Amino acid sequence: MFNIQVFNAIAKSGLDNFNNEDFNIGNDIIEPHAYLMRSHKLHGVSIPKSLLAIARAGAGVNNIPVSDYTEKGIVVFNTPGANANAVKELVVASLLIGSRDIIGGIRYTNELINVDDSVEMNKSLEREKKRFAGQEIFGKTLGIVGLGAIGSMVANLGCNLGMRVIGYDPAISVETAWQLSSQVQRMESLDALLSQSDFVTLHVPALDSTKNLLNSDNLKRMKPSSKLLNFARAEIVNTENLIDALKSKTIGGYISDFPLPGLVGLENVLLMPHIGASTQEAEENCAVMASQQLIDFLHNGNIVNSVNFPSTNMARNGGTRITFSNENVPKILGQVLSVFADMNLNIIDMVNKSRGNIAYNIIDVEGEVPSSIKSEISCIQGIINVRKL
Repeated sequence: MFNIQVFNAIAKSGLDNFNNEDFNIGNDIIEPHAYLMRSHKLHGVSIPKSLLAIARAGAGVNNIPVSDYTEKGIVVFNTPGANANAVKELVVASLLIGSRDIIGGIRYTNELINVDDSVEMNKSLEREKKRFAGQEIFGKTLGIVGLGAIGSMVANLGCNLGMRVIGYDPAISVETAWQLSSQVQRMESLDALLSQSDFVTLHVPALDSTKNLLNSDNLKRMKPSSKLLNFARAEIVNTENLIDALKSKTIGGYISDFPLPGLVGLENVLLMPHIGASTQEAEENCAVMASQQLIDFLHNGNIVNSVNFPSTNMARNGGTRITFSNENVPKILGQVLSVFADMNLNIIDMVNKSRGNIAYNIIDVEGEVPSSIKSEISCIQGIINVRKL
């Protein structure tokens, strides 16, 4: 029986994946084996000794001190791509809102609530509509910083809308590259992208290397008429530098899902209350993906979409499964295999993967395995944790 501690509201479609026979799931769990969560903050929270994994129903993990959990061999999962379509649609809506003063036009129309005569209303509308004129996005240049799950979807849709799409992502994966339209032009540098774009949209994760990625040094590379869209994370843009750029008309506007003091109420700034993934479909997709990844790990030791452990997957081959994580240093695997040999155990299949300072292993052993094997492996220097499945 696995104990699953749930934080935040998780869609029922995800919770329904946990059957009552194998899982004890709730909001007040003693000795949890796993956390299932969305935005709950774990910084400064003590880590239970029983904890094996965290599944975040969403892409960002800045609410989790990942390095602290990695040191204890706890796998942190996220759900990249599960909310990609929801964010993509909001980005496209923002492109349209940013190119034409749609919101201003709606607000003006609502001010005519006390005008009872339709002729008089039409006169007012015709007289004032020039105030809300804008430009079409067709033929404009869309610069995309970060071509992951969301960025690649935005890029392809931009091409379909008749925009010239350019992208910058030095860490683009082969899988993503195959999904991109051949019309997307690759930029060699961020500065090159900024200088050519009419719209710049950000789709990179919040990392130490991306904090303040846009700042006073490169905001000045943008066209005075260009609009910056941020549906990634607030800290990717230096707020103080952004405010200066907006007030000095260095850039033409800012649209973001992350309101911050100093930005609220500024001219040419449109802010939303972090609703990028707030659709029923996205919440269900994230919950289902997070629960499925967690269940597969707890039952089989497989790791898919982890932010701190290597992707490791092996079909069951019968017998008993042993998994263990260790420091990524030489000779540890050899010592573990010696334990199996000393116990006269036959290995059916195995996989060994590493990521940074951490290594993870799945070993299928023929027949039953003595319960003492966990303690024998745990005694090896550099071993972080061991499971018998």
